[in-house]
Amino acid sequence: MTRRRRLLGGALLLVGCISPAPEPTTYMVEMRDGVALATDVYLPEGAGPFPVILWRTPYDKTGDQWTAVGLTRNGVAVVAQDTRGRFASEGVDGVFTTDGDGALADGYDTMEWIAAQPWSNGKIGTSGESALGITQYMAASAGAPWQVMLDAEFATPNLYSDAFFQGGARRYALTQNWLEEQGSLDFLERVDAHPYLDEFWGSAETRDQYAAVNTPGYHVGGWFDVFSQGTLDAFVGYQHGGGPSARGQQKLVMGPWHHYAAWRAEQGELVFPSNAEAPPHDNAFDVLFNHWLELEHPEIEELPADLPAVQYYVMGDTDDPAAPGNEWRIAEDWPPPAAPVRWYLHEGGGLVEACPPASGGQISYVFDPEDPSPTVCGNNLTIDAGPCDQRAIESRADVVVFETPELQAPMEITGRVHATLFVELDQPDADLMVRMTDVHPDGRSMLISDGALRIATRGSQTELTPLSAGEIVPAVVDLWSTSIIVNAGHKLRVSITSSNWPRFAVNRNNGLPYPQSVDGPAKVVTVTVHHDAEHASFLELPDPTRALDDVTPCP
Repeated sequence: MTRRRRLLGGALLLVGCISPAPEPTTYMVEMRDGVALATDVYLPEGAGPFPVILWRTPYDKTGDQWTAVGLTRNGVAVVAQDTRGRFASEGVDGVFTTDGDGALADGYDTMEWIAAQPWSNGKIGTSGESALGITQYMAASAGAPWQVMLDAEFATPNLYSDAFFQGGARRYALTQNWLEEQGSLDFLERVDAHPYLDEFWGSAETRDQYAAVNTPGYHVGGWFDVFSQGTLDAFVGYQHGGGPSARGQQKLVMGPWHHYAAWRAEQGELVFPSNAEAPPHDNAFDVLFNHWLELEHPEIEELPADLPAVQYYVMGDTDDPAAPGNEWRIAEDWPPPAAPVRWYLHEGGGLVEACPPASGGQISYVFDPEDPSPTVCGNNLTIDAGPCDQRAIESRADVVVFETPELQAPMEITGRVHATLFVELDQPDADLMVRMTDVHPDGRSMLISDGALRIATRGSQTELTPLSAGEIVPAVVDLWSTSIIVNAGHKLRVSITSSNWPRFAVNRNNGLPYPQSVDGPAKVVTVTVHHDAEHASFLELPDPTRALDDVTPCP
């Protein structure tokens, strides 16, 4: 799903075309509860002991043998393990809940076993992308003292909020389709029994455990990746709130990519310049790998003092070669300092900078859960992903749209985006689905980012408070993070509706706890978005071109 890294000399991997990969030695390694996990060990030539690279996977440990062989030829032992209940391992698939710091801690136990082996020098690095990145994030929260590096790509350390219940709305296509592909749909019975953030999710929702992480890390993600915000949260959490060996020792790369098109220029319905394929310090992984495992590889330079903490791609107008953006930037932290600029919803569908409406205003739409608004691309895994034209959605009767005037100058948005909407329902509950798009001069409305909120959660992850008739509540929708310069002559648009199916399960507006909220009785709901002087709904955008206190005054 992403490009294969060089891993200390990718040319070594070409020998796989000449002869079969050597067979590893397989061990059944006991975890603390007696369940044994199938573990392949590839050793370099020589007496050792060696540093170790570990990957733990639900996708079959035998699937990447030649990468393992290439590493051993550079003096690194490789350990590949099937996670619990997967392929040759014993036990019941815990879908990442047994990989962290809970009652079962398979990642920690595996590293403890590795460190005790005579061929191991006690220095363990972990590596992998997607599910293999998630297993790393989970294990890092257990604070294994032998872990000296982490390379997690296109992954998240927070399974509940990023994978299953984003804003309280159930992420259907991601989890349903992925679990079905793995033959692990029975895990949904446990999800149904734990719709709120409780002890069941504790080991897989690790934001409260960042202080236990004590390893340097390399984090890679994409603006359209299914776990984009999780990558950013891991970097920031470890960089500032991690243990002594983690704080200040994290590196981040964020490209304009989605999960299955990393390191490519073509994303969704847009084609970025070729520079989008890789950051300027593209050898950062090899350099850091060499440094953290204390290798002496002749083809790899020493860790440069000026290697930036953050490399991120600022997207721009892909139709105009002279447009600002479409470039990599470096930074020493994330997010860059940015002024929080509010764009207020106004009567007639206007989006006006810095000026709340002076008089009353509201707009309503009727949402029928039997006719949900469909998903068109976005931060997806098992369905179409990336930036795509949203006009087909925006023309529906159950969608309301607000937009800026044609921009007279380029507008940069870099950082996290939120929409605060004052809403009223005639049913106990509904979802809010908010999309932010770049409207091109030819009319295309290209997705930048989106967000979801189950209104009755009122921002809580532990309870529901259904709405009463006539009650107006503030609803804060997190559109995650992005970096883009919307070109002059374009418009910025926000669309609001109550479904994004099948990206999210359809809320049936009955106010019942999950799963009855998506498979119980359906209620047609009227959603009213207020935008008056007392209930000034707005979109808040981070603008790094302005000083923090530099906000345009309202005329």
